[in-house]
Amino acid sequence: MSSKTLIVLAGGLSSRMKSKQGDDQTDINDIREAEKKDKGVIGVGPAGRPLLDYLLWNARKAGFEEVILVTRSENSGVKAHYGEADHSNDFHGLDISYAIQYIPEGRVKPFGTADALLQAMDQYQGLMDKKFVVCNSDNLYSAKAFEQIREFQSSNAWVDYNRDALGFAPERIAGFAVTSVDSDDYLLDIIEKPNPEQIARVSDSAGRIGVSMNLWKLSGSQIYSFLKDCPVSLERDEKELPQAILAMARSNAISVQALKMDEVVPDLTEKKDIARVREFLFKEYGEELCW
Repeated sequence: MSSKTLIVLAGGLSSRMKSKQGDDQTDINDIREAEKKDKGVIGVGPAGRPLLDYLLWNARKAGFEEVILVTRSENSGVKAHYGEADHSNDFHGLDISYAIQYIPEGRVKPFGTADALLQAMDQYQGLMDKKFVVCNSDNLYSAKAFEQIREFQSSNAWVDYNRDALGFAPERIAGFAVTSVDSDDYLLDIIEKPNPEQIARVSDSAGRIGVSMNLWKLSGSQIYSFLKDCPVSLERDEKELPQAILAMARSNAISVQALKMDEVVPDLTEKKDIARVREFLFKEYGEELCW
């Protein structure tokens, strides 16, 4: 059941990074870079190393061999760093290819993460016959998390993080969607913007509250139809991958199982996150990356 293919969703417009202001800890040079670069390639490590380097470093340590970066059609900044060819760039032992998330006619922004994965599967039709792992480009998942979800016994699964171990400020955590699972840890619901009553209902006997940080393992043949039929979120006007996966779980034919973990997950959503992520990288990695 293990997979060696990782799909990284990096096709968004980084609107929150570009629109939100920094804070007192945000360097003026970071602000300028955040305004013009995609989040995954903003320099946050030594010598301007981007967060995506650390994600790929962890992925390689976890046993992944093939990476598909889903980007916008204007992806010259990403290609300059990870390889100019459309397919099969050798990046320190990883085979890196690009899938383009095209914007449909009549829209000014991409159609969401479910659409991103659907377009990747249409461009790489071999994914229909594979189990693969999907993640965001602006979260730093550990090598342990990557390895465990890659080797997890279920064909469809996600890393269900302990909300209180993520390392986020309480006001940020309050906005996270929470997950509801049954006694065997199979997905029942994903609750966006939960109220206190809903949070109390999904917490387990030890008070643990699970959240998804969008680290999924999926079977291509099983998820594909749900990506095609994914409804458009009225709030965000996008087709969101968690909703496609939830629809699959509720189909009663395909189960999606939680892999529970307690870990910090650095997140690069807004300008004010840059300094915090940089401090984490210095403490955890130092100069370890040899790339």
